[in-house]
Amino acid sequence: MCRSIKTLREPYVPTVTDADVHAAALQYVRKISGFRAPAAHNAAAFEAAVTAVAAATRTLLDQIVVRGASRPGPSPATD
Repeated sequence: MCRSIKTLREPYVPTVTDADVHAAALQYVRKISGFRAPAAHNAAAFEAAVTAVAAATRTLLDQIVVRGASRPGPSPATD
């Protein structure tokens, strides 16, 4: 779907920053909405969607179990 969204789980990425999660969420919302940047009257909805997708992404990455990898717990949020 979005080729610019990279895989954000081990072993592809050793650590995932908040910036990585936000960038992926932004690309997803851009693709789904069809807008690179929303008009002023849609900006709040666009940003709310990015925030929700980023939160869901972080939850998924914190809970996913990769076979053969130890489960270290929630990943640290870094920028």
